[in-house]
Amino acid sequence: MSDKRSEYGRPASSKRRVKDLLLQQHNRFCADCNAPDPKWASANIGVFVCLKCCGVHRSLGSHVSKVLSVTLDEWSSDEIDAMVEVGGNSSANSIYEAYIPQGCTKPGPDATHEQRTKFIRLKYESQAFLKPSLRIMSGKMNPPSSITKGIKDNLRSSSGSREDGVAGFIGKLKVKVIKGTDLAIRDMMTSDPYVIFTLGQQTVQTTVVNSNLNPVWNEELMLSVTQQFGLLNLKVFDYDLLSADDIMGEADIDLQPLITSAMAYGDPRMFDNMQIGKWMKSHDNALIDDSAVNIVDGKVKQEIFIKLQNVESGELELALEWIPLES
Repeated sequence: MSDKRSEYGRPASSKRRVKDLLLQQHNRFCADCNAPDPKWASANIGVFVCLKCCGVHRSLGSHVSKVLSVTLDEWSSDEIDAMVEVGGNSSANSIYEAYIPQGCTKPGPDATHEQRTKFIRLKYESQAFLKPSLRIMSGKMNPPSSITKGIKDNLRSSSGSREDGVAGFIGKLKVKVIKGTDLAIRDMMTSDPYVIFTLGQQTVQTTVVNSNLNPVWNEELMLSVTQQFGLLNLKVFDYDLLSADDIMGEADIDLQPLITSAMAYGDPRMFDNMQIGKWMKSHDNALIDDSAVNIVDGKVKQEIFIKLQNVESGELELALEWIPLES
């Protein structure tokens, strides 16, 4: 029996793969200006963009950015596979926006055409924000396809090891819970807070700090990371001896910028201290400010300041460290 096919003669599920990717949280906003609900994509770069930024991408030429409509255009199998493998905006931006210098501002949804054009040309055509090893290739611009291939190859090679006996295991994540600030009151005048982190099926938690709305933990927790790692979820609770613990806020942490940047660089001990990526603050995440990914003394680290969600008040200070598989 023949399988159901689209009007273009490919299995109907092919274009659905791109639409499913578009529905992921970090792909719901334009990669270049954060406008909501993008419906266009650069197939060779691997990002979703809005209509206004799409026009700038087209002006770059298809050798720099091959623009396709998510809903209207015909996609080849290779184009679909490339988009899915890169993973979308967060993965690509952790590379293409690794080094946005002081004085250069990423445009917003209401930016002028001139502001978009300047930023997008710097980002993709001049590759001004890339790490140096990706930016230069024989003195010429590194084609987006080769940058994308580098991202995918690093992810693929790191995820291929089975020596630990865990399928798809790519490394470990060290989470240092530093402190909380202005946490919510859940008892008479105070709270007894602790933090739970969930990644996939794993759960780790801090100790309880008694009667303190500004607790200092300085505790390190460890999580194993597989290829399909998803979001790191945290929840703060008030410990109660006699009844169920009350929630004091939560947040999701996007690990893509940290892990993708770390894998793109390989062994961090080969590099001086430097910034290699960034998780950008937006109205769709819990960041208080942009969170840079840095190589510090041969280790890949990220400091994060979180505004707790679904609660009247509260902030957390965290520090992440990526620990790759032993070579």
